[in-house]
Amino acid sequence: MGYKISDIISYLSKVAPPAYQESYDNATLITGNPSWDCSGILCSLDCIESVVDEAISLGANLIVAHHPIVFKGLKSLTGKNYVERTILKAIKSDIAIYAIHTNLDHVAHGVNKRISDRLGLQATTILQPKKNILNKLVFFVPKPEKQITLDAIYRAGAGQIGEYTDCSFQTEGIGTFTPLKNTDPYIGSHGKAESVEEIRVEVVLPSHLSNKIIQAMKKAHPYEEVAYYLQTIENENQEVGAGMIGHLSIPMDEEDFLDYLKEKMNLTMLKHTALRGKKVGKIAVCGGAGIFLLGTAKARGADVFITSDIKYHEFFDAEGQLVLCDIGHYESEIFTKELLGELLSQNFPNIALYLTKVVTNPTSYR
Repeated sequence: MGYKISDIISYLSKVAPPAYQESYDNATLITGNPSWDCSGILCSLDCIESVVDEAISLGANLIVAHHPIVFKGLKSLTGKNYVERTILKAIKSDIAIYAIHTNLDHVAHGVNKRISDRLGLQATTILQPKKNILNKLVFFVPKPEKQITLDAIYRAGAGQIGEYTDCSFQTEGIGTFTPLKNTDPYIGSHGKAESVEEIRVEVVLPSHLSNKIIQAMKKAHPYEEVAYYLQTIENENQEVGAGMIGHLSIPMDEEDFLDYLKEKMNLTMLKHTALRGKKVGKIAVCGGAGIFLLGTAKARGADVFITSDIKYHEFFDAEGQLVLCDIGHYESEIFTKELLGELLSQNFPNIALYLTKVVTNPTSYR
């Protein structure tokens, strides 16, 4: 069975919905045509010229990269910098580039879960869950058609709360209406007031799926005019957000933990604040630049917070409340290519799949 590039994108969009990316981000198909047949996939952290060369040599026409090669609008394509040269080479060689960035950072099974798993963290949860990305849908349906309608919206993505699916709240009541002459009522007749036993159903759903779910509800619902309302709710989505926090199975001395961290993340070096002379057991992580989560990590009682791209004065902000570690941006996220490879291999077993061998780290150490 052959796959289109659109098949790969459709799957990855379910793994990490593009709606979960930050406003500055560009997690999308950057080059290529979704209708192309997919000859192979190369997974990488970055997509630069050498990665495109590698894809060409492998015969893979889709690069799935964590970091978008294009963040800002391009006003010209003359090859004057590495971004333009990469894009030109991809276009000339019919290579599609798909970026899956902060949306993959923000899902519970994404980048930060991979870091947490490498460190053996247990009972992990999102460090800073996102707000205002959930809706509540309320609708009214006759008793006999209730389950058909519920099944339809569940399939479309409604009613999942954490690890629980098919979640709803239901109450019974009486619905009243009078069909006018231009209607085609499922129950009742023109000009006659009707009273019907109905179920009021309330479900929670991801905001970005609201249109899809409402259409599924209307298609399954027997009425030509469905009574419903949709509202944004303030609840945090515990499955979506920035960073992750969890526990070591056995607390460790700080020095031992730093050695353990270097081993598990394949580090040659790391930067950290002063040690506190305490055991560490509660660990917070954020792949990439995550210093914005320092206050949350402290508030949630982390003993150590691991991230990257920390500025000099930002180290002072730890204020001795935890050990703040900078392990490097590349080092914190390089295992994302393995995560992508595993996800894709499980769902596209018959396609050529590769992990880049190109070291794209722009930083060297001595």
